[in-house]
Amino acid sequence: MKKILSLLLLSFSLLNISCFDDLDDNISQASTLEIQDFIYRGLNFFYLYKADTPELANDAFATDQEKDSFLNSFASPEALFDYLISPQDRFSILVDDYIELENSLSGVTLNNGMEFGLVLYPDDSGDVFGYVRYVLPGTDAAMKGVTRGMIFNTVDGIQLDDTNFTELLDPESYTIGLATFDGTSITPTGETIDLVKEVVTENPIFVNKTFDISGQKIGYIMYNGFTNEFDSQLNDVFGQFRSEGVTDLVLDLRYNGGGSVRTATYLASMITGQFTGQTYYTEEWNADRQDAYAENGAFVDSFVDGGEAINSLNLTRLYVITTGRTASASELVINGLDPYINVVQVGSDTRGKFQASFLLYDAPAPNFSRRDANPSHRYAMLPLVFKTANASGFTDFNDGLTAEVEQFEDYSNLGILGEPDEPLLQRALSEITGIPIPGGRRWIPELEVISESKASQPAYQIMYLSND
Repeated sequence: MKKILSLLLLSFSLLNISCFDDLDDNISQASTLEIQDFIYRGLNFFYLYKADTPELANDAFATDQEKDSFLNSFASPEALFDYLISPQDRFSILVDDYIELENSLSGVTLNNGMEFGLVLYPDDSGDVFGYVRYVLPGTDAAMKGVTRGMIFNTVDGIQLDDTNFTELLDPESYTIGLATFDGTSITPTGETIDLVKEVVTENPIFVNKTFDISGQKIGYIMYNGFTNEFDSQLNDVFGQFRSEGVTDLVLDLRYNGGGSVRTATYLASMITGQFTGQTYYTEEWNADRQDAYAENGAFVDSFVDGGEAINSLNLTRLYVITTGRTASASELVINGLDPYINVVQVGSDTRGKFQASFLLYDAPAPNFSRRDANPSHRYAMLPLVFKTANASGFTDFNDGLTAEVEQFEDYSNLGILGEPDEPLLQRALSEITGIPIPGGRRWIPELEVISESKASQPAYQIMYLSND
């Protein structure tokens, strides 16, 4: 492959991090100008929307002194980054600790295990309640009996609202106050649960099973993140589906904010298999990088590293459960498959992210590699570097991909994930089999989800490129 950049995804134990800190004690800290020069160099070289910022033009400054004067006019690296980023860019990020970012990309986070969404009260008060989406096995939340569907509206005794939720839910330990929700009103129960965060590695394959409905074999997988480290396990699930004779599939991406482009390519190839070598997506880089870096992503029949054969189902239709939190690599799968098979979205419209990033460290261009990174600071960037289009050329879906079968989650009756009567899965199964939902379909109002637990993670809704 002609791309020469590599994203090194490393999981560091707490011991590793402590040792890194010790090494840093012996290294002089980088100046603000050094860090800001790195930010400028990286964006000038790779930024997708470079043309939107006049100061990123190759001839913007006549001398290095003029450029340094511009950089020094910003009080912090973050202020410079924010200035250089295009108004149409919602997703590029700058971090001051790339170890935390690397861990997040590998599924390693500081986490109490309670994955939740935050929803505005329907009374326009600005108050917020949380609902538990799922609980990671073996975590503090799991051991303390937190389950999907629980509602909480206070943290450490303070009512959640649209201004304080980030601050209240950030500490390593806090206490949630439970409540009930009947579709209209929130009622506190007086019960509380103390939760403590610890280092957790999340397996993105949360549920997988096969249903036999009137002789029709329907696979179901809830997949919550495109994480390279679990590619083989994902392939094993599809091997199981194939051995069980699955002829239809429900892919549950309702909470999947994205991740690895490579894993998205594998998943699309597992779902199909009959399109190996054909275009899965195309890339559009900035004008300076387009000729040297742009490639078509193609469906594959084996892993690029190690040669593990892809377990493919050769499906001609796919049902995908989506919400407004379905983003980036999740949308790549939907959009990339759309020209080839019938893809039906059940739920609500997706986030609207079709751009990809890779990790840039403070190192010489063009690699910006971890190996050559400046040891005197830990700043790194995940800027948008290219946008994707499917084989039909469809891209720029800023408002998301539209759900053909619309149904919102009912926070008063979320159901059990993976059970055939869980409302969104039930709707998908009904669409596949033609069997009506018992009691008919119930109207569910749309409430505004304003954030979620994963929004605090540095790799939130990132679609990233990793080349080996």
